[in-house]
Amino acid sequence: MNQQATEASLVVSKESSKRRRRGRLRKNWHLYAFALPTVLYFLIFHYFPAYGLVIAFKNYKVSEGIWGSAWTGFEHFERFFHSYYFWDLIRNTMGINLYQLALFPIPVIVALAFNELSNGWYKRFLQTVTYAPHFISTVVICGMIISFLNPSSGIVNQIIAGFGGQPISFLTEPGWFKTIFVVSGEWQRFGWGAILYLAALAGVDPQQHEAAKIDGATRLQRIRHINLPSIMPTIIIMFILNMGDFMTVGFEKIYLLQNELNLKTSDVIQTYVYRSGLLQAQYSFSAAIGFFNSLINLFMLVLANRLAKRLSQTSLW
Repeated sequence: MNQQATEASLVVSKESSKRRRRGRLRKNWHLYAFALPTVLYFLIFHYFPAYGLVIAFKNYKVSEGIWGSAWTGFEHFERFFHSYYFWDLIRNTMGINLYQLALFPIPVIVALAFNELSNGWYKRFLQTVTYAPHFISTVVICGMIISFLNPSSGIVNQIIAGFGGQPISFLTEPGWFKTIFVVSGEWQRFGWGAILYLAALAGVDPQQHEAAKIDGATRLQRIRHINLPSIMPTIIIMFILNMGDFMTVGFEKIYLLQNELNLKTSDVIQTYVYRSGLLQAQYSFSAAIGFFNSLINLFMLVLANRLAKRLSQTSLW
């Protein structure tokens, strides 16, 4: 009897839950409709194509299709791990990303500096100047870099020659590639990246600054003890997201700046996947490399999120 009563109560509970869900759906249908295009976009262009990853474990042939091709297991992964260029690709990819990670605080510093400007016109002018590079296309940026660093006519070498130095062929010397790539990328992004932190700073209670002024706190002390802690959750979230792209380097820019002479330091996983997959038609092999790269990004994202949650109680999930 008790069992029947329990089962009946469960049925009633399920029916009640279904009615509540239908009620929320009818009440908030416009919100679901508003989110539908985004959901469809991710389903169609990100989730449904993921089934193609199976070719990383097959000897894929176009004539046989994805499911008709023969299984090879982890053969393509083993081939990549034991190849002579494996460590060069890992070293170059991680080197560029660590370099970029070292410059991560720059947008934070820029946002804190902008927030302290009291002259409205001057503040807007500086913001416009620093935001503008974000809207320049990668092709144009690369064209500017090649023009400015030209050994014979580039403005950078003209300045070097003006001080009595010898012209440097920056784009053909492997040692310069990482610096050129990272610094130019940071110049293009740091103003735009500061927007998010400026938005977070706008939410700081002005009364905290007024109280700190009464207590004799200097501007630097107020930045350190009020502004910085206020935007720290935003900084941590952005850091976690950056770690999720730790092994991802901008392919277009590297490809446009890459040449045979700087290949030693410019060849990264993304450019190698392009060469092996599209140029050499090794679809399964390139899919395996890309899958391996994505797994590392996932691991770094989970690790960074867990550490952030343990150390600061701020995390993505």
